[in-house]
Amino acid sequence: MSQWIHHLEQWLLEFGVIGLVIVSFTESSFFPIPPDVLLIPLSIAQPEKALWFSFLTTVASVFGALLGWYIGKKFGRPILRYFISDEKMNKVEQYFQQYGAMAIVIAGFTPIPYKVFTIFSGISNVNIRTLLFWSFIGRGARFFAEGLIIFTLGAQAKTFIEQHFTTITIVGGIVMIIAFLIYKRFK
Repeated sequence: MSQWIHHLEQWLLEFGVIGLVIVSFTESSFFPIPPDVLLIPLSIAQPEKALWFSFLTTVASVFGALLGWYIGKKFGRPILRYFISDEKMNKVEQYFQQYGAMAIVIAGFTPIPYKVFTIFSGISNVNIRTLLFWSFIGRGARFFAEGLIIFTLGAQAKTFIEQHFTTITIVGGIVMIIAFLIYKRFK
């Protein structure tokens, strides 16, 4: 299976920006390949366009979140049963009930499969504006962080991202939680 996915990644990479936009859109709702596998090589090949690629990835991913929301709203639990266990579904639904928008923003930033959260946002009847706003914050922070690193470091960014992405994700997740709590406090 992983060899098939690798070939698919290589094929999509041949489409350049169009492949990046397609993957970014579909990954937020049903596709297994994260946009990073196209965003990073495309950006390293043209570091001066890294932030533009990050913008396109973010916008396409947020629009894809709408499709995930729709899938959740219309088809809900039966679809998710193909991907995750009932136990995990209950846990994610509990997170939505307890944390709401924070679950969206954290999932948007981390390597957690985002489609699970967008579909659950539909199942949980999350307001579309809430989904769009927090998806843009979470996905934008993730993809712009990668883009900014590549824009700044150029080809050296690949090694930096490979060595430090987990740390960046953890620190970014903590910053997102703090920012979200501040937002909620002053809202």
